[in-house]
Amino acid sequence: MYQHLKYFYSAFFVTLIGIIAAVLLEPNHKLYALYLILILALLEISLSFDNAVVNAKVLAKMPKKWQKAFIWIGLPVAVFGMRLIFPILLVSITTSLSFSDVFKLATNDPKSYQHALELGFPTICAFGGGFLIMVFLKFFVAEKHELHWISWLEENRFVSLIRHYPGGYIIFALIIAYIVIYNAALGQGGTLALAFLMGLIVHEALGILNYAFGGSMTGKVAQNGLMGFLYLEVLDASFSFDGVIGAFAISTNIFIIMIGLGIGAMYVRSLTLFFVEHKTLSKFRYLEHGAHYAIGFLAVIMFIKIYTHVPEWLTGTVGIGLIIIAFIHSKIANCRGLNLT
Repeated sequence: MYQHLKYFYSAFFVTLIGIIAAVLLEPNHKLYALYLILILALLEISLSFDNAVVNAKVLAKMPKKWQKAFIWIGLPVAVFGMRLIFPILLVSITTSLSFSDVFKLATNDPKSYQHALELGFPTICAFGGGFLIMVFLKFFVAEKHELHWISWLEENRFVSLIRHYPGGYIIFALIIAYIVIYNAALGQGGTLALAFLMGLIVHEALGILNYAFGGSMTGKVAQNGLMGFLYLEVLDASFSFDGVIGAFAISTNIFIIMIGLGIGAMYVRSLTLFFVEHKTLSKFRYLEHGAHYAIGFLAVIMFIKIYTHVPEWLTGTVGIGLIIIAFIHSKIANCRGLNLT
């Protein structure tokens, strides 16, 4: 039990720093500030638990130095980049305000900043949903697996036919894009289509770079290191969009939001390392499938959020629920010694 805690020492350290920062930010409301960062951290963990499972698959193939880079270099990117700078940059792009003006707006008038951020949220959802749906389709439609969890979905005749056609999963993604964007509000469809397309392009560009670096020993190091690191950062970004917007329902202080979500992101990263070191994905055969179903569900939710609000508790609950079901089914299969498909 206690030996497992070593994987979370860095998360404990970040939590301590976050608590000190929160107390300094809210000296007159210390307990309330601590309560807010606790709720925000739990929100981030619930929304990104499936991310930890998928991250573990990629991270397991990376050298130790890149695994550490994912924690210590990737963390500032996740905390400051995606949960502070990127939302401000987005508002700056979608309005006529400069970056510094938006920063002042976020600190002096959080309500107006939240409103401006929500105006750009459909574009975020289109990009993030596009990237995540590619992750889902690549796993279930493009890749061949010896093991299937829900065989009538994963190995039916239609999916098998598409799987034998290179790039067939992209057709699926484009059909989904058409359905999502078809009923977009006047003047918004082009922006959403471009954002969705950028999500697809980023996913495929990383795949091409991955392939390009696979031709030599040096390339393989880069493939398993640099390319894997970039892929994980984009994947983390896609997961973080939902939490950043949802966090405003809990607090309008952008620094409290950054601290709370940042702490949650650190625990997700620590959990990823735990999964890698203990070879969790190989021990629980359906865990990876469950995580990718959760990713597919999150992508669908992001598309729905273009048009209407979906509570974050629903997204987090379904995501964790799918992983728990996959975990239980894996335990049952292991106890029976069967290859259930």
